[in-house]
Amino acid sequence: MPDFKRRLLAATLLLPLTVATSPAQPNEAALVAKAKQIHDRVLKLDTHNDIEPSNFTADCNYTKRLTTQVNLPKMVEGDMDVSFMIVYVGQGPLTPEGYDSAYQQAIAKFDAIHRLTEKIAPDSMGLALTPADVRAMHKRGLRIAVIGVENAYPLGTDIKRVEEFYNRGARYMSLAHNGNSQLADSNTGEADGYLYNNGLSPMGKEAIAEMNRLGIMVDLSHPSKGANMEAIRLSKAPVIASHSGVRALADVSRNMDDELLLALKKNGGVVQVVGFAAYVKAESKERAAALAKMRTEIMGPLMGGAGRARGAGGAARGGPNRPCPVEDAEHATAGARGGGFLNMLPPDVRAAYQKKMAEIDAQYPPAPRANVKDFVNHIDYAVKLIGIDHVGISSDFDGGGGIDGWNSAAEAFNVTLELVRRGYTEEQIGKMWSGNLLRVWGEVDKVAAKLRKK
Repeated sequence: MPDFKRRLLAATLLLPLTVATSPAQPNEAALVAKAKQIHDRVLKLDTHNDIEPSNFTADCNYTKRLTTQVNLPKMVEGDMDVSFMIVYVGQGPLTPEGYDSAYQQAIAKFDAIHRLTEKIAPDSMGLALTPADVRAMHKRGLRIAVIGVENAYPLGTDIKRVEEFYNRGARYMSLAHNGNSQLADSNTGEADGYLYNNGLSPMGKEAIAEMNRLGIMVDLSHPSKGANMEAIRLSKAPVIASHSGVRALADVSRNMDDELLLALKKNGGVVQVVGFAAYVKAESKERAAALAKMRTEIMGPLMGGAGRARGAGGAARGGPNRPCPVEDAEHATAGARGGGFLNMLPPDVRAAYQKKMAEIDAQYPPAPRANVKDFVNHIDYAVKLIGIDHVGISSDFDGGGGIDGWNSAAEAFNVTLELVRRGYTEEQIGKMWSGNLLRVWGEVDKVAAKLRKK
């Protein structure tokens, strides 16, 4: 498509939505009151929140108001109902040693989530394995955890681990993160090169079949476009993108272009639009390159590979003697700019990160940070292109996510308020906050039941 046509299409898709609105715009107080009532009534679900096992111990855990962007007090404050807690391992070498290390890191995160929901806070948070579980626990007044797997690298070369992960509670999984895995090419392959002609390895194709058979949603966030188009073609069940933006509005490889969004719609899936500032408003190419280099040099050793420094295991973050990061005034202020992610880093890594960030800011000044209005522009675009039934909401909190106005679970209302301001109805908002994802999850379960009968 010529560039001028692409710009024209993007502009057209950002025109005001033709959704139900009152003849006269209500005053601000009435609008806020309406939004609060809607926020209270709809079930609110975030499909991507990263975790660190050292925050899931008897002495340091999510019953406390930690510096993390997600924990029970902040979920209660923002009236967030469901958190997909993520078993994430950064991409490392495709070797037996690399696979073994990744597997151990993944199991530590599975165990941490079970520990929270079964031993630490069973009266406050339950672990859901089905959409019916989510609804039943919500009626009982519980906050709800669901497990997603980001990067199937910990499978190693053992396809039986797909079923093991399902039995441990995994209900969605992506086949790659930043860096090509043994299963799929990554979005980073646009700059670094790819491994597979069609985006998926033979084992990657086998993994999709197993996920369909078991009832694990196929997640398109992070693999390459080629891998995702092939995954959609192969999957017998609807797919999801657990935390991705719209590429027409922010041209970064992590976001989904129109062709991929339309393929997802045809498949019956859902894109969970992500409140990650750099995916909502793209950095300049020079700044983006400098940031990528900094992350590899400073944080790469934490992960054993490319990408963001998340989930390197408790030992890398200070082990059992790591101080519990309970929030104070200083950390609360830092959290306003995504401090939840920074505060999960070891002190020396955090200091090096902040020093280098200051140097990059001086050389390549950042644009104004993305805010809730910018974020909802992505939602508007996706709704216009693929329809309200295929769009959801996610944050990537504690994995680098956050925007001005929605920097933790405590600020979730601001998203609902902006959706109401744009004219979305309560039914539409309910679909985006949880209904669409729960529908897809239920359809994945139905496909799995039929496949197992065969």
